Amino acid sequence: MPRRFGPYGGAYVPETLVPALTELEATWRSARRDPAFRSELRRLSTTLGGRPTPLYFAENLTRRARGAEIWLKREDLLHGGAHKFNNALGQGLLARRMGKPRLIAETGAGQHGVATAMIGAALRLETEVYMGEVDMERQRPNVERMRLLGARVIPVSTGSRTLKDAINAALRDWITNVRTTHYLLGSAVGPHPFPSIVADFQSVIGREIRTQSRRAFGRLPDLAVACVGGGSNAIGTFHPLLRTPVELWGVEAGGPRGRSRGAASLTRGAPGILHGSLSYVLQDRDGQVAATESISAGLDYAGVGPEHAWLRDSGRVRYLAVHDDEALRAFHWLAEDEGILPALEPAHAIFAAVGAARRRPRSQRIVVTLSGRGDKDLEVVTHAAR
Repeated sequence: MPRRFGPYGGAYVPETLVPALTELEATWRSARRDPAFRSELRRLSTTLGGRPTPLYFAENLTRRARGAEIWLKREDLLHGGAHKFNNALGQGLLARRMGKPRLIAETGAGQHGVATAMIGAALRLETEVYMGEVDMERQRPNVERMRLLGARVIPVSTGSRTLKDAINAALRDWITNVRTTHYLLGSAVGPHPFPSIVADFQSVIGREIRTQSRRAFGRLPDLAVACVGGGSNAIGTFHPLLRTPVELWGVEAGGPRGRSRGAASLTRGAPGILHGSLSYVLQDRDGQVAATESISAGLDYAGVGPEHAWLRDSGRVRYLAVHDDEALRAFHWLAEDEGILPALEPAHAIFAAVGAARRRPRSQRIVVTLSGRGDKDLEVVTHAAR
């Protein structure tokens, strides 16, 4: 039975994919119990990826907020510049374990594509990445990185030409080439077992937050904040903290102010099926997947991982939306206050965290997962300032 999170999740896929999903789940569960696999994962996470990533006290940003202390979990310092490395490495090792010589992936902001290309090169796996034409235009540096790393980048010209359509194209490829190909899905979305696998490999973020916060300030944080598109960095942050008293916030893309629903499926969507699972989805009046709009390519997605849907309904995590102009303000705050260029995705979380810090006493501690660096977004930020 496909795993569900409350009513959410499942595996709504063509029969062709059922054996591949069953094989993937069996391989993952076997690998989790295998000391050799875990050792290889730890070794490459450290020597290739650069884990553990540091927990940084943003003293100047805290001074701006004039309230609770703000700390940054620096996933932007991971190899490739984003948290995407964690899941790409884990799934790459699973593909090798299954004897599949080819990786395919989808990407929006390009960070998952870059991570997949890096792992494909390191593990000697053929790699092809599907990317919407709109995202290729606004994330050109990452397109060139993928090509330099030996991956083939395949433009997607259908639909909105963004992340949703890249996932559609990758799924079609996988159906056709399932025997030789592993679809390295980049976020905590899609049919079971992908949401659970991604959460497993990304939970290193939250485990390190637990250890590092106790070392840095003697206890767990009062609040942990992460941005949410599909939800991989957020579920990795939240998972190891779910059974603790830490308050958890997920921050979605509210898009341009007053023009659309942005890409905030948890705050503005309704339950529906997208890309093989039941979760919250932005839909039009006829139940069709609605167009999304966000300045951040990585959050520009009409759905969200099913575990996030369950965490929303249960009340364990609070989800809120931040508009494009607010994310841009936070981008500049972090750049000017701390000398750090954040990706536009976690800039949404930074804005929410500064607002929370202003309303809380100085004795409280807030940890924000800085899921990626902003090199890829410089053209977008510069254009928005004109």
